[in-house]
Parts: sequence; structure tokens; C-alpha cells
Amino acid sequence: MIQTEVLIIGGGPAGSACAWRLKQANVDCLILDQNTFPRFKPCAGWITPDVFKDLASNTEDYPYGLTTFRSFQVSLYSLTFKLPTRQYAIRRYEFDDWLLRRAGAAFQQHKVKSIERSADGYVVDGRFSARYLVGAGGTYCPVYRSIFKADNLKKRQSLIVAQEEEFPYTYTDKRCWLWFFEDRLPGYAWYVPKANGYVNVGVGGKAERLNANGDSLKNHWDRLVEKLDRLEMVRGHDYRPEAHSYYLRQDLTEIRKGNAFLVGDSAGLATIDMGEGISPAIKSGLKAAEAIIKGKRYNLDSISRYSLRSILNPT
Repeated sequence: MIQTEVLIIGGGPAGSACAWRLKQANVDCLILDQNTFPRFKPCAGWITPDVFKDLASNTEDYPYGLTTFRSFQVSLYSLTFKLPTRQYAIRRYEFDDWLLRRAGAAFQQHKVKSIERSADGYVVDGRFSARYLVGAGGTYCPVYRSIFKADNLKKRQSLIVAQEEEFPYTYTDKRCWLWFFEDRLPGYAWYVPKANGYVNVGVGGKAERLNANGDSLKNHWDRLVEKLDRLEMVRGHDYRPEAHSYYLRQDLTEIRKGNAFLVGDSAGLATIDMGEGISPAIKSGLKAAEAIIKGKRYNLDSISRYSLRSILNPT
């Protein structure tokens, strides 16, 4: 049996941020993730300046490619305009690996199957035991399923389905494009050029609204591909998109039960307006660590539900 003070299920931004803060306070912790790192992760990779601030870091410390956007090219119904801002784009393949290595915590590749309570805390698959348990395993986190789901159902109307692809491409348009609500899409489509010759394109929307409209995400993906070709932004690419899902911010009944915590997408923290999840994930991971280190109440109310503030007034 491998014993640790804190067992973190999931090595993404939320889990890595939590481990980083715990290690700063000399709290023993272990991260389990079903994947090896670096790993592929479908994500537009948009991050705010708050991310580096929360991690006591800056853009100069980041060892990989970082695209800086001084504005977004926005299309809202028939209105097109430039929205001034200061945001960044990263590749999750690189970013998540950097966060995990930066945390300096012990890591094991392991797919969690069972979680049980014990006299001293929690036992995972009869192999790992800990006093504290942090669920950072994303939308379908085993900690959420095993401990929180029965009394803490996530709202179907907050479920976002997305389809996207990231690929090397010699692009000529260096702007970040966002298309909102076109063709009755209950969400938006995007084109995000990234450093070192990569581009991410995708479409996402509310699953319940799509179903109610008798629509499908594939229809909107096909329209996006046609648009990118028509605008000569991406031409001649053999698309192989990936699908995934997550929940927008909602008020779960419980985000802590005993010494078990939910962080990041496990708690459904993506912003309501933009579905941005990296910054809320990191903030929640840090807050869980603080609750463990200092015995503080675990509360996520101070994490913004919206991205618009950080877009219009980046710190």
C-alpha cells in the first residue's frame, strides 16, 4: 500500500496547481492520472494573464510557444468587431506537462476504478491510501462519481459539447476569431492560431439546446469548415476532429465532503459566457490546497463565473 497525505486524482491544471501549492508547504502528495504526460488534450488553449499571476510566474518563465492576442476578432450574429484585450494561447500538450513537472509532486500513471472510505481517510483500488482526496479528473472524475454524484447531480442544461482539432498549418491570419450564435448555434466557433505553426479550430454549444432544435454539433462543424475554406483561413486540410464535453459553472450542493474535494471540471467551473476552464481550474486547485494546508473553509465563490471581466480588463 502506497500512503500519502493527499491523493490527487488527475494531473491536469487543477491537480497540478493543487500539488504545486501543497509541495510549497511541504505537504506530501501523489498525483494519479490514467494518461502519461505529455498527453493530447483537445482544447482551444486560451489562458488569461491571471493564470501566470496565480502560479507566481510570468510569461518569460514559460518554456514553450505562447501566442499573445491584443484583440479578438468577434462576430456576434451579423455584427463583426474587434475586441481589445490581452490574452494568450498555449498548446495543452505542452502546458499541462509544464504544470505537472513544475509541481514537483510524485506521479503515477493509474486509472482509478474504486474509491473506499477508511478509518484514516480514503483507499483507491486497494493500492493507494491518503488522509485527503482531491478530485481533479475532469468532467467524468471518479471522485465525483464515487463520492459526490448521488447528492450532487450536475445540471443537464449546463452541459457543453465541443468538437475541435489542433494541427500544424502554415496560417496567414494571425488573429483569434470567435463566431457567436451563427446558424442558431447555442455557443460559438473559433479559430486560434498558436505558436510554432499550429492552429486550433472548433465549435461548442449547449447539448440540451442543440437537441431541442433538432440540430447536431456536426452540422455546425461542417459549416465552420466551409467558412474557413471560404475565408481562405484553412484550406486543403484533412480534418480529424475530437469530441469532448464539460459543464459550465453551476452551484453544486457540495464541493467538499469530509476530506474529499472537487476542483476544476470535476466541479463544473467553466465560465458561463465563454466556457473558459483553465483559470478556474487552477484557482480551485490552489484553494483546495489552502484548505488542506491551513484548515480553511473550501469555498469557490471568489472565482469569477464570467470571462468578460478578464477580457476587457486583463491584469
